[in-house]
Amino acid sequence: MATNSTSAWTVAGFAAALQLALIVAAFGLVSLFADLEPISDPAAGRLVGPITVGVSVLALLLLLGGALTRGIRPWSAAGLAVVVTWAAGVVAAAIAYAVSTGTLLAAAIFAASFMTIGFGVIIPITGALVALLAAVTVRAQQGGVDRPRWPWERDDEQ
Repeated sequence: MATNSTSAWTVAGFAAALQLALIVAAFGLVSLFADLEPISDPAAGRLVGPITVGVSVLALLLLLGGALTRGIRPWSAAGLAVVVTWAAGVVAAAIAYAVSTGTLLAAAIFAASFMTIGFGVIIPITGALVALLAAVTVRAQQGGVDRPRWPWERDDEQ
């Protein structure tokens, strides 16, 4: 069942913003408690991490904008989000690292390791969580659930 395109893209936008916030918070907390740098390779430079995160969040936004418009099921959205954000992260990390260092093989190895055993694992996990929540939100809107209201916003008929 398809939904209102404007509503779906609005939810997708908020979902992408939530994912970005969760990634930043998770990177910071893991870095703090594990005493590790998110990108420990000094050859990577300062922009590889932000580019990787930014491209992954953009990929999630585009995925959810289209999928929520078509009425995707919540678990399907979560599974697709894992695949899309991980793939976007690998491609973005590889390109950014290759531009930074000039080596293609090292860029491919860096991207694969960052997104599978490094901090990059946080990206698809948060993408799945956020996609699940976004799809459930759109489903609830389709079912007629209204937004929560503060006590002063409610009618006095209760």
